[in-house]
Amino acid sequence: MTDMEMKLNWWLLLYHALCFSLLKASAHTVELNDMFGHIQSPGYPDSYPSDSEVTWNITVPEGFRIKLYFMHFDLESSYLCEYDYVKVDTEDQVLAIFCGRETTDTEQTPGQEAVLSPGSFMSITFRSDFSNEERFTGFDAHYMAVDVDECTEREDEELSCDHYCHNYIGGYYCSCRFGYLLHTDNRTCRVECSDNLFTQRTGMITSPDFPNPYPKSSECLYTIELEEGFMVSLQFEDIFDIEDHPEVSCPYDYIKIKAGLKILGPFCGEKAPETINTQSHSVQILFHSDNSGENRGWKLSYKAAGNECPELQPPVDGKIEPLQTKYFFKDQVLISCNTGYKVLKDNVEMDTFQIECLKDGSWSNKIPTCKVADCRAPAELEHGLLTFSTRNNLTTYKSEVIYSCQQPYYKMLPNITGIYTCSSQGIWMNKILGRRLPTCLPVCGLPKVSRKLLARIFNGRPAQKGTTPWIAMLAHPRGQPFCGGSLLGTNWIVTAAHCLHQALDPEDPILHDTDIIRPYDFNIILGKHWRYQSDEKEQHLMAKHIILHPQYDPTTFENDVGLVELSKSPVLNDFVMPICLPEGPPEEGAMVIVSGWGKQFLQRFPETLMEIEIPIVDHHTCKEAYTQLKKKVTADMICAGEKEGGKDACAGDSGGPMVTLDKERGQWYLVGTVSWGVDCGKKDRYGVYSYIQHHKDWIQRVTGVRN
Repeated sequence: MTDMEMKLNWWLLLYHALCFSLLKASAHTVELNDMFGHIQSPGYPDSYPSDSEVTWNITVPEGFRIKLYFMHFDLESSYLCEYDYVKVDTEDQVLAIFCGRETTDTEQTPGQEAVLSPGSFMSITFRSDFSNEERFTGFDAHYMAVDVDECTEREDEELSCDHYCHNYIGGYYCSCRFGYLLHTDNRTCRVECSDNLFTQRTGMITSPDFPNPYPKSSECLYTIELEEGFMVSLQFEDIFDIEDHPEVSCPYDYIKIKAGLKILGPFCGEKAPETINTQSHSVQILFHSDNSGENRGWKLSYKAAGNECPELQPPVDGKIEPLQTKYFFKDQVLISCNTGYKVLKDNVEMDTFQIECLKDGSWSNKIPTCKVADCRAPAELEHGLLTFSTRNNLTTYKSEVIYSCQQPYYKMLPNITGIYTCSSQGIWMNKILGRRLPTCLPVCGLPKVSRKLLARIFNGRPAQKGTTPWIAMLAHPRGQPFCGGSLLGTNWIVTAAHCLHQALDPEDPILHDTDIIRPYDFNIILGKHWRYQSDEKEQHLMAKHIILHPQYDPTTFENDVGLVELSKSPVLNDFVMPICLPEGPPEEGAMVIVSGWGKQFLQRFPETLMEIEIPIVDHHTCKEAYTQLKKKVTADMICAGEKEGGKDACAGDSGGPMVTLDKERGQWYLVGTVSWGVDCGKKDRYGVYSYIQHHKDWIQRVTGVRN
């Protein structure tokens, strides 16, 4: 080689070294932070230089990925892209290496394939070797930031949402089902379960959502709080599934049980603890779960028992409910007796009695006895009789008594058999009236002595003794009679109002309260026949109250009716019996009987009771007869007598009865009371009587007397 050739080669080597040095100096890195961009090989669209290296570092915000795709690609082809290439990688992972021409259909060209980064960073490096003989034109590429759907594409399970995932551009957030709370890690769902209090003697407790997986990151506290004296036992069910660790005891999820001062557990795994007798009335169950796992949880039942009380035997004729072989603290039993018996405790009768098992194992009380229901002595029936159907006059359950009225002077109302039975409740009961007693009403208008022919009162003959048992004599304390009356019921005398007050001053004819005679100013004599002579059966009674008709007029004798309440009831017999009140007005012309001890012929008083039979007179006829005398006969008055006279009441007969026979009922009833008249027994001078039918409502309202 000549010197010239050697120098030329040296300069060529120097030239190549200088060029290589310049090319290496052109290798550089480009930082890109935009959401999209355009990348081209050096010199594009002309051929790229040899020995060139350019790196583009693309960074987009978190929550986005980078998508790279090529619009043109033309690089030298080589085995494993060892000459010229485009490398796409992240900080720790090569995503792709491309080389060659698109027309060569090799696997190393990107073609239509887009490269997607796993995160928010991508690095693209272009490298060419020392030659580019065919003048390859390089590449033209675009990139863009695309949103990551963390809800479907997240690979890290520990960062996934527990319940619901919600994606948004650039990120995501988690939420929980109803009843759950989002934990502070913003992905785990927990429950608030620290206030569970159980106060019943039995119950069931489970982990939240059992048998579905229990929530993560939760602290659950269950408290069983019972009365002191109970002891709680816990029994876990078959399903028991709490996350555990093969080497460390319950590091993740667990149950701890606090009973009094004792702490039991932790418990976890798949094997449930055996029955736990806590020996305490206050138990706390703590359940802890961490932020991972899908275990199903647990379920337990609890029951409480206390000290056992002695076995009970029901009382004779009684029973215990519930009847058990064993009783424990707080158990209650109800003692009751068979039908017809009463519970007897401390001499007090009751329907039931309850006792309770105490915490020291004793009963709160002794078993009472059962006593047969006793209705005790039945109530007396006024004017009635009482007969026992059982021997020894028993008054206990199912015993019977029979009520009846004193015959023949009283009748029972309503008309029942009068049988009363001692009920299981200790009450005398009748099938119709229940516990209510019947009433013994006096029989009215049925004299026990039959009547003979009647005579006149005025110039008449004495009445037969006992034919008028309702008549009453009103007499002064010294025995002088001044009026008559009639017995109503057993407590009232009906008479004329004018018999019950003093004579009025002609100058002041108005009746004042002070004019009414006082109850102790006279006697009432029943069972009387002789006027002066005492009768064997007569009864002397005192007045309690005196009541005049509120519309009584002493000047006209209108409403001339008065009532005397007796201080006590008379004894009814053949000579003392009440008269009936009318059921309706008498027929015109009906015959009536008037009785009394009034004056007779020559103004003499009779020795015995006298009576006459006379007809009812037409009201208009009577009214016309007295119009001539300027006397007023009103609607509350009724007249009786004969036109020719000769039969009439007279002085001393006032207030006495005028009666007639109700032929349908066979009873005598009161038509009127002797009121007034002009003379005695004169022609066209009829006797005027206070009309009882007209005053019946007032009489019954005051006395309450019913037939």
